[in-house]
Amino acid sequence: MDETPFDVFHWANEIDEIKNNVSVELFLFNKNYTPFKVRYSDKLTNSVKSMFMMEAIQYIIKEADKGLECREYEKSDGEEKVIYRTKLSNVGRAETLLHLIENEYKDIDFFSDNEYEFKKIKGILAKFSYPGGDGTKIFYIAKGISASSAIKGATSWELNGESFEPFSAEVAIKMPEDNQVAIIDGNIIIFNQSKFEALFQYDYKSQVIADAKAKELEEKYKLSFAEGLTLNALLQDKKPLLKKLQSVEVAEAMSQEQLIDYADEMQLELMTDDDNSLIIMDDKDLSMFVNLLSEDYFVSPVSGLRYEIKSKKLMSEPEGEPPRG
Repeated sequence: MDETPFDVFHWANEIDEIKNNVSVELFLFNKNYTPFKVRYSDKLTNSVKSMFMMEAIQYIIKEADKGLECREYEKSDGEEKVIYRTKLSNVGRAETLLHLIENEYKDIDFFSDNEYEFKKIKGILAKFSYPGGDGTKIFYIAKGISASSAIKGATSWELNGESFEPFSAEVAIKMPEDNQVAIIDGNIIIFNQSKFEALFQYDYKSQVIADAKAKELEEKYKLSFAEGLTLNALLQDKKPLLKKLQSVEVAEAMSQEQLIDYADEMQLELMTDDDNSLIIMDDKDLSMFVNLLSEDYFVSPVSGLRYEIKSKKLMSEPEGEPPRG
């Protein structure tokens, strides 16, 4: 039986009714999706709630009367008057970020620009809590932050009335005003598809391709990965390699034994275990494996030097074969 989809419209109306009983905590997170606690002045409480929570729920409630729909992200096609939903479990970086906040809260540092550098920050996450029937309920609103939107105090002045004065803060940040991503009860609600994909480096189409290619490769080759690594995850993080693999006909590619011999001929450090499985410990090993499949290594018949080919341009067809196409 199919699970009933999360009803974002019911949720928005529920939050609108109890909005005065909601408390909020802010986190910054960097490009490695490490969260940082951040304090804020009581004077900003209403602004934080308005900018993160109220903008989102009022948009949903208002636009619902104008035909707004919520559809599956995986079936998205850039439609108008549509927001999207997907499962949090589908988006690894978002899931990891929330896991750290919910399970390792005491180990999360407070952010300081002197120690962590604001230019490495990728986004801001507002955690909202409110009393529910079975205890405390939680939801999150996430937005991307551009380092270029920050103003450094050391190189900035304040215009106060008719005079310039020293800037009073280490860093000033212009918060994004648009709705981007909400995370509620294991569901991700996507207001802005491109910003969601950039914020969590998630591209469903690339994931489908990576899953298919990983299945092909693992059916043909014996591969051994470092603990915690999978071929799917490595490919999703390396789009240039995934793109290169799309042009490789795995079924027609060299066998495992031929690939190992090819690596030996090119004097590459391709590791194998006792079972003759190819060992892939990191991105470097994966790149070597994909380059071998693509036959991107070459020995010059003139100098005997070995090269890695960065791009290939077919100059002619092999002799005795009809032209392709």
